[in-house]
Amino acid sequence: MPRTIKAATTASSAPSGNDAVAQTVRDLIADIRTRGDEAVRELSARFDRWEPESFRLSEEQLDEIVGTLDPQVIADIETVQANVRRFAEAQLASMSEIEVETAPGVFLGHRHVPIQSVGAYIPGGRYPLTASAHMTIVTAKAAGVPRVVACTPPIRGEIPAATVAAMRLAGADEIYLLGGVQAIAAMSVGTETIDKVDMLAGPGNAYVAEAKRQLFGEVGIDLFAGPTEILIVADERADPFVVAVDLLSQAEHGPDSPAVLVTTSEQLATEVQRHIEEILPGMSTADIAGPAWRDHGQVILVDDLDEAYRVADEFAYEHVQILTGNPREALDKMRAYGALFLGEGTCVSYGDKVIGTNHVLPTRGAARYTGGLWVGMYLRTVTYQEVRDRQASADLGVLCGRAARVELFEGHARSGDVRAAKYAGAELPWTDHYRTVSA
Repeated sequence: MPRTIKAATTASSAPSGNDAVAQTVRDLIADIRTRGDEAVRELSARFDRWEPESFRLSEEQLDEIVGTLDPQVIADIETVQANVRRFAEAQLASMSEIEVETAPGVFLGHRHVPIQSVGAYIPGGRYPLTASAHMTIVTAKAAGVPRVVACTPPIRGEIPAATVAAMRLAGADEIYLLGGVQAIAAMSVGTETIDKVDMLAGPGNAYVAEAKRQLFGEVGIDLFAGPTEILIVADERADPFVVAVDLLSQAEHGPDSPAVLVTTSEQLATEVQRHIEEILPGMSTADIAGPAWRDHGQVILVDDLDEAYRVADEFAYEHVQILTGNPREALDKMRAYGALFLGEGTCVSYGDKVIGTNHVLPTRGAARYTGGLWVGMYLRTVTYQEVRDRQASADLGVLCGRAARVELFEGHARSGDVRAAKYAGAELPWTDHYRTVSA
């Protein structure tokens, strides 16, 4: 049986946040619905000290902003975006459109049609997540989305140049220096100067996440976001120092970010905790990572790796890192995770920042029923049907008539009856239309 060596002291917050956040967001969305740009401007001034003549950045402004950056920063952004684009395009290539003849003259098919407009939110604040521009915008463009609107907040009244450059290089069609609920609501409901989108993508703080939750249905969303999660499965072969560093790499996302170690080695468990206590004081983000590890960190000892995989599946965490003698075994034995990171050469931070897979992933156990953001999430798989053979349509009409009447859908049944009568001369007891026409 699993044995908990270090338990979390604080439960994670509820997926829908708290009532105060929900009500605040509800009021802000309602205000933007009513007053449009005027409300957006007031909220931006209030929350971000940002009230420009236009929130949308012009081509001239974009040129100037990108020009302030070190060429190495630009080169690195381009390299990472190429990695993301390459993988997204490979995913797209794997998605076949089909058309099959299921019966003589009966053709069924599906096509993958891009969503027509997407709003990408790129967070700012303490962590301006430049990488989120790669994940949301590049992937949408790889899917063929014709209009991508991108929003990011100013940081303490300043323009986040690297984030803006990432948005532009990713291919955003419209870039707004606008953050928070006001950005999410403006993209979702539309204002005088911002046309609404069909889908929202990208992470954000509790208010942004709540805004996406409340607007879901009116627009599509990628995922309901929660705190970043990491779970490491490790055996006695793992390097305890590497394990400690990797756990803290994700704990620094926020004070409520869980970091969990599931291991078959009690010695490793002890050494990892010792390393964490040694490393934490020297981290520039110790004020965040420290409380996250203290309150939400866990260390669980198991008898063998099969038990470790079962425990990991019960957590169904966003990031699962496998540091064992045979890491690829997890591909066959695990079922519930947002993304797997196999072996010591692969860390979660690579997935977050550079390697090319998408870092927008399911949290709070959602990995039990969904994967993360990927090129297919920007596509609608839609079906079509065509019956070219008159006898096939007549046969389907007879079948439809019987099936629909079992469900008491007389109108549906008559649509089938009509084709059976027109194409094969079947009787229509509820009308004499075809007898009258033929006469």
